[in-house]
Amino acid sequence: MFTTGLPRLGESFFTASSMAIAVPAGVQILCWLATIWLGRPIFRVPFLFIPALFFTFVLGGMTGVMVASVPIDTQVHDTYFVVAHFHYVLVGGALFPLLDAVYYWLPKVTGRMMSERVGRWVVGLLFLGFNFTFFPMHILGLQGMPRRVYTYQVEMGWGGMNLFISLCSVGLAAGFLLFCIDVIRSARNGEPAGDNPWRASTLEWATSSPPPPYDFARLPVANSASPLWDEKNSLPVVSGLSVNRRELLITSMGTATPEARETSPQNLIWPFWAAIATSMMLVASIFTPWAVVWGSIPLAITLIGWFWPRGTPEDDS
Repeated sequence: MFTTGLPRLGESFFTASSMAIAVPAGVQILCWLATIWLGRPIFRVPFLFIPALFFTFVLGGMTGVMVASVPIDTQVHDTYFVVAHFHYVLVGGALFPLLDAVYYWLPKVTGRMMSERVGRWVVGLLFLGFNFTFFPMHILGLQGMPRRVYTYQVEMGWGGMNLFISLCSVGLAAGFLLFCIDVIRSARNGEPAGDNPWRASTLEWATSSPPPPYDFARLPVANSASPLWDEKNSLPVVSGLSVNRRELLITSMGTATPEARETSPQNLIWPFWAAIATSMMLVASIFTPWAVVWGSIPLAITLIGWFWPRGTPEDDS
């Protein structure tokens, strides 16, 4: 036998894939930490999801590096270890940030605050319920319990830990139930949020909660990344735009310096019909390729109607 000292194909593949995931994930974690360091954290429910996010996502990433190792992957492939790893990454990287965003943004959308006391229970139940439910699956996977198999023999010795997992999942479900109840309750009877309940720094919190359809009667000017923190008195606004017709301000790409004014087009129904025609054509193309041919006809009609040259009331004024 001859050896070259080079890694096997499978080993090099898993090593490369782990590096392709680990490097950007590490950069992502550092960016999150820098955002907290440079910000002004308020230790309320939206911020409480952040430690849960870090712990869950980092632990999922560490088990991902383990799965990228060929000897370990050979042992735990298609076992509950993979199930646990996948859910740690998914919940830590997607679900906790999504719930965090709901608590953060819903006051701006509805004008009502979600309950702080109920929110703390939600964070605790979800974090503890999730970890007590899915962390033991790592152990079951190392013991050889396969996934996608709904039953097993009693002699395998997995029953006790599976019972523990099932009981802990009740706490996880209770956290989601409390969250849904709090969303519905706060939308109707929550405490008024005010314009900026989190003392945030960006422009979306400079308008009312919920915001009017036009957002701002007079467009504000941002001279920094944190205008609400840097402008102590009031935000400067754009001047020079007409007040009797709709106009947009055209700015430069790099410094956002005002360069021109552009009249807004009138409202049209054609973009909506173009979207409907495109969707119907794509769905129908699943069943027959002729749908692309015949579907292009109504799509072309809607695009012609959309882009047909026409004057606007603003042009006549």
